[in-house]
Amino acid sequence: MSDSQKTETNKNHLPSWGKEQLPEPKPLSWRNWTGFVGPGLVMCGIQLAGGEWLVGAEITARYGGGLMWIAAVAIICQVFYNMECGRYALFCGEPVFTGMMRSRPGPRFWMGVFLLLSLGMFIPALSTQGAAVVASIIQGQPASETDRALVITLAYVILGLVSVPILLGGKVFNMMQVVFTAKVVIVLGFCLVVGIFFVSAENWGKVFGGFFKIGTLPVQDANGKETVTNVFVHRFEHGVWPTLFLGNIALLGAFAGYAGGGGLGNATYSNFVRDKGWGMGSMVGAIPSAISGRKITLSHIGKTFEVNDENIKRWNGWWNYIRTDQLLIWMPGCFMGMALPALISLQFSPHSPMFNDPDRLDWAQAIISADGMRHAFTPGTSLSNFFWVTTCLVGLVVLLPSQMSIVEDVCRRWTDILWSGSQTVREKMRPDQVRRIYYSILTIYVLWTFVCATIFLFYSKPK
Repeated sequence: MSDSQKTETNKNHLPSWGKEQLPEPKPLSWRNWTGFVGPGLVMCGIQLAGGEWLVGAEITARYGGGLMWIAAVAIICQVFYNMECGRYALFCGEPVFTGMMRSRPGPRFWMGVFLLLSLGMFIPALSTQGAAVVASIIQGQPASETDRALVITLAYVILGLVSVPILLGGKVFNMMQVVFTAKVVIVLGFCLVVGIFFVSAENWGKVFGGFFKIGTLPVQDANGKETVTNVFVHRFEHGVWPTLFLGNIALLGAFAGYAGGGGLGNATYSNFVRDKGWGMGSMVGAIPSAISGRKITLSHIGKTFEVNDENIKRWNGWWNYIRTDQLLIWMPGCFMGMALPALISLQFSPHSPMFNDPDRLDWAQAIISADGMRHAFTPGTSLSNFFWVTTCLVGLVVLLPSQMSIVEDVCRRWTDILWSGSQTVREKMRPDQVRRIYYSILTIYVLWTFVCATIFLFYSKPK
């Protein structure tokens, strides 16, 4: 084989894994809880985002709890997907994106696929929703078209601020773990307290009963209007399948897609498993932060271990980490993340004057529950004002860290893709230089989000 042929072969295939000893995991116990809590909780916090606070709330406000089964199916399916992503990272310390690039036809092809699938992340939607929430707090009423200039200004400020935490933490993952653990506790804690004391038992039954109403969908009635029924019951009683109402099919698709995250977003679980140091991840390294991360390195290529009795025993211990993380932390967290905001929406959104005004929701979708709570209690009272401000602030805790996670996810994904997939990068950059790529991508992406936000905010609306 000629030198040119060898060079072309190297471009089309990643180098083989290195070899190291599989580290021994600490036993799973309450005394070691900080060692096995991390990736799943971070993912849960990331996915408690626009889907749960915006789309899920809109679905339950419109259809009751009957469609919650769609979220349940999506979450359960994603548990197995997440576990397989985590298994790959345990085995070799590589993100699953790198594993895909090891498949035919080669890394350059998969880079193009990843770029195509990432296009939706180039629009900073949650920051504009967050800006509308801040504008509403400042004005003391839901934002509207007349507040466009204020929302645009706040969106720029938010886009800059959400990138600051990414500079901190030693490992970028450490910062993510702190931020999203706090987010899960604050948001679900608030929703649970409100749900226990202010949501009716009937609505609790609608939301949690909806997880089991498999087959309930919006269909057309005899007059061509939308109604909700169980398609299997309709088939049994009438002998024919009902006609699905397609007017809101995009909204239903978004509901299914947002439940639990899904797609490339969930594949990032493998990156977090590596950066947490589970399995062979501790042999590969992690992405360091700009501040206090100077001694952290990241290998270009993963490392595996010899298959023997001792390593199989250790492997089973690490695999228990993944199962515990997914089945006892991520999955219950995602169910609660869909159900608890839905409780508040179902109980309070109908009290908002915006409930049947789609034009107002274009600007204030993120605060309809807060506005509903303000009107459900006597307007102007201390209780009404407290819930208005508090629910808006909780909405910010939902939206702003999630916008930060989108920024971080884009930077992390493309850093790992280029770090392992580019022959030039592998040959010319040392393991301690990975943050040069990460923060270069961060700079470019943040500048792009400013451009994108300008286009959408001047010519469109936050929703």
